[in-house]
Amino acid sequence: MNYLQSIRRENLVYILLNITLVVGGYFFLRYAYGVTDALPFTHEVILIILGSIITILITALLLNKQTEVELRKEENVKFLELKTRVYFELFEKIEDILIAGHSDREDLLRMHFLSHRLSLVAGPEVLEQYECFLRAFQDAARDRNFAPAEADRISHELARLSIRIRGDLVGDLDARSDYSPSRISSQIIENSDLQNLEPDPEET
Repeated sequence: MNYLQSIRRENLVYILLNITLVVGGYFFLRYAYGVTDALPFTHEVILIILGSIITILITALLLNKQTEVELRKEENVKFLELKTRVYFELFEKIEDILIAGHSDREDLLRMHFLSHRLSLVAGPEVLEQYECFLRAFQDAARDRNFAPAEADRISHELARLSIRIRGDLVGDLDARSDYSPSRISSQIIENSDLQNLEPDPEET
C-alpha cells in the first residue's frame, strides 16, 4: 500500500513537471524566437529538445500509472484468493461436523476462530447472513449431537449463506450473465432442499 502511495506521489510530481515545462517552454520559446532569429535551425532544435523532454515525462507518467493499475489488480486478486480460501475452509469444517453427526469443544473453538477470519475478509451481507447461520448452528450444537432435522436446518441456512458468498465472490460475473440474482438464489435453495437429510419414513 505504501508503494502505491509512492507511485501516486511520483505521478503528481510528473504532472507538475509537465505543467511547469509546458508553461516555461511557452515563455522560453517566445523569448528564444526573438533572440535567435538570425541563427539557422535554432527554432527547430529548441522545439526538438522541449518535445523530447515532454515525451520522456509523459512516458514516465504513463508507465507509473500502468504500474499502479497492475499492483492494484494484483492486490485484488490476492485478496480474492484469501477470501475464497476462508470461505472454503468454513464449508469444509461444517461438512466435517455434519458428517460426524456431533461436535466437540475443539470443533466449536475452530468455528469461533473461523468467525474472526470471516470478519476480516467477508462482505457486510455475508457477515449478516453468517450470523443467522451461526445462531442455527449454535442451537443445534447445544447437546453436541445433530439430529437429521437440525442438520437440515443448518444445511438450509448454509444454502442461504452460500448465496451471499457467491454474490461476494462472483456477483459481478452473475450480473453480466443471462441469469438474474433472484433466479440463481432460488436455484441454490432448491438444490439444498432436494438434499433432505431427514430419514425416509419408510426406512424407519
